[in-house]
Amino acid sequence: MTVWQVHMLNARGALTPIMAEIRAHAREVVELVSARLDLPRFDLVVRRGDAVIPEWGIAGHAPSAGVIELVLDPDRVDPEHFRRMLARQMFHLTRWEMVPVDRSLGEALVAAGLAGHFVTDLLGGGADPWDQVRPGSGMLKQAAALWARRDQDMGEWFQGRGRMRKWSGHGLGHRIVAEHLTEGGDAAALVHASADGFRPALRRLMAMEGVEEPEALDPPVAEEEAAEAPGGEAGGASPPGPPEDI
Repeated sequence: MTVWQVHMLNARGALTPIMAEIRAHAREVVELVSARLDLPRFDLVVRRGDAVIPEWGIAGHAPSAGVIELVLDPDRVDPEHFRRMLARQMFHLTRWEMVPVDRSLGEALVAAGLAGHFVTDLLGGGADPWDQVRPGSGMLKQAAALWARRDQDMGEWFQGRGRMRKWSGHGLGHRIVAEHLTEGGDAAALVHASADGFRPALRRLMAMEGVEEPEALDPPVAEEEAAEAPGGEAGGASPPGPPEDI
C-alpha cells in the first residue's frame, strides 16, 4: 500500500467532531483504491470551507503532484459522499503521475469521464450527479473540433461559468468513456491511456446522434509537444490539477 499522510487544518476546531471518521474513511478508500491502481505517495489536506457542492457538503481537487485537497462542511458531509469524492481525486492523482502534461480539452474530458466510471466501479451505485448531466446541443461537434486545443475555458466547460450548462464537460466525458468501454476493459485499466485513443468513441457518438464532423479537426497532440506545454517540462514537472475539479 502507498505511503500517505493526512493533514487536517483544524486550529479552530471545526473538524474535531469528525476527525476520527475522516481518518477511518480515508484509510478505507486508500485500501480499496490501492487494490485497483498503483496509487502514488500523496498528502491529503482536509479543511472546513463554504466552497462545497451544496447537495454533498464537500468539494475536492488534486492541484499538484502528490496532493489532494478536500473542502467540507462538517455539519453536512455524508460519509458516502466523502468516500466517492476522495476516490475520484485519487484516480486523478494517479493519472497525472504518468500521463504527459496535457492541458487540452480532450484530456480534461477523458480524465473526468474515467474518474467518474472508476468511482462507480469501485463503490457501486449510480453515476454521480455531474456525470449524469446531459450535454447541450452542439457539444459533441464542439468537442471534436477543439479536442487538442489548450486555450479553452475549462470553467465554462465544467463549471457552468459561461454559456454551457454546469457540469456539461463531466457529462460529455462520461458518455465518451462509456462508449469507449463498450469495446471492453474498465476505467482502472485505462488510467494512463492517451486521450487521443478516445476520439473514435466521440466520433461514434456523433454518428449515433446524426452530428456531422467538423470540417477541420485539431490534430492529435504529440507527446513531445504536450510535455513542452507552457507551465510544465518533460520529466519531473508537476502536472496541472484536473481542470474539472469538483
